[in-house]
Amino acid sequence: MEHCRKTRRPTFLHLRTTRLMGHAGTDFEIEWRALEELCAVEAGDPLLRSAQIAVESGLMDKAEVLALYEQTRKRCFAAAEAADQRPRLTGLAEVIAPLAPYTPDKVQAEARRGDYRERRLQVFGSDAALPENQPPKHLAVQINQALHDLFAKYPETVLFGEDVAQKGGVYTVTKGLQKAFGPRRVFNTLLDETMILGMAQGFANMGMLPLPEIQYLAYLHNAIDQVRGEACSLQFFSNDQYRNPMLIRIAGLGYQKGFGGHFHNDNSITALRDIPGLVVGCPSRGDDAVAMLRTLAALAKVDGRVCVFLEPIALYMGKDLYAAGDGQWLFPYPAPEQALTLGEGRVYGAGSEDLVIFTYGNGVPMSLRAARAIEQAQGWKVRVVDLRWLVPLNDAWIAAQAKGAKRIVVVDEGRHSAGVGEGVITAVVEAGHGDIPLRRVTGVDTYTPLAGAALLVLPGENDVVAAAAQLA
Repeated sequence: MEHCRKTRRPTFLHLRTTRLMGHAGTDFEIEWRALEELCAVEAGDPLLRSAQIAVESGLMDKAEVLALYEQTRKRCFAAAEAADQRPRLTGLAEVIAPLAPYTPDKVQAEARRGDYRERRLQVFGSDAALPENQPPKHLAVQINQALHDLFAKYPETVLFGEDVAQKGGVYTVTKGLQKAFGPRRVFNTLLDETMILGMAQGFANMGMLPLPEIQYLAYLHNAIDQVRGEACSLQFFSNDQYRNPMLIRIAGLGYQKGFGGHFHNDNSITALRDIPGLVVGCPSRGDDAVAMLRTLAALAKVDGRVCVFLEPIALYMGKDLYAAGDGQWLFPYPAPEQALTLGEGRVYGAGSEDLVIFTYGNGVPMSLRAARAIEQAQGWKVRVVDLRWLVPLNDAWIAAQAKGAKRIVVVDEGRHSAGVGEGVITAVVEAGHGDIPLRRVTGVDTYTPLAGAALLVLPGENDVVAAAAQLA
């Protein structure tokens, strides 16, 4: 440890160990290890070797060693007996209680806490420069401003990843953070997602609030067990004695221009949906992103949750909705006291029942454009529902939005199999609305190809319009 601390370099220990007994009760070593080898291994039992060293060094005599052995044996059996007398888990609520703690009132109070105005002024420079006093901005800028806000609110916040410091990330989303808060809080890492997420757990255990960045969604799969098998499981298996609070930012999803192929256009959300206890939020517009980041940070701080913020790359710089220059995808920055409730979606065209479109991320502006075409072609009133929260899905809210709908289309840019859309349809059907005619518009079960070929495997506006026509 001293060498590691002094040199600040990896330190490798090569240790010779003795393996005693088989891997499990059914692993009879005599079937695959020679008797002579087993005898040699038993002779090298570390317990016997330690006793030998204690006697030879004069630390203990033989009687003291045996007494300690018997004393320890009694302690172990007593502990086992005491454990055996403890109450068993008998109900489902007891089992899952430590998996995903959620205290909505406390989370909302923390998310809406705005008592850090002086620190905000130090960061942004003046009252006039505060982001809520600026003109409407697009998604990338508002995420950047929200990150500055979180750093002002939580001095224990650290952000790290590939090229996030001086460069400000591939899409400049973290631009200016290192200059504002210094290299101790914002810094680059190795090009190794396993190391990034592993270090996030270390920071979390030290009481920090880590915001690791995974540069592209496809890169997450190299290290997803750090989330599945480590970060999210700690509360559950420790009975909430230990926590890994963190907010993982991941740039992802499809439709990105200029970068091609599977590693830069990845719509594989299924792996995230399958992790118990994880929270995943996915914005489609800047003001939603700001409010969601505040809620996710509060979930981490208050309830120790592991959260993922999935940022649609193709919407980072989006300013227009229906036509070039219309500026209808620019939104004002929410004041510090504004945040979202976990599971709270957004509805466009409330009250319209002819067709309800459920979607998220890139699918939101796509569906809004398709809705305009459908209204003109069919004469319907169309409602577009932005889920915003992908894990866990708010089944009750989805069912409430489906109630009374004459038709439903689910637009899910993820793959056809095991995507978010399946969860939406399940929520609708299990709520008793299975008689509503519906269609699903999804990506294809394939990797994303290069260039324009990517649009052949991802859903488009015309696909949404066609699905509605099938329901006419």
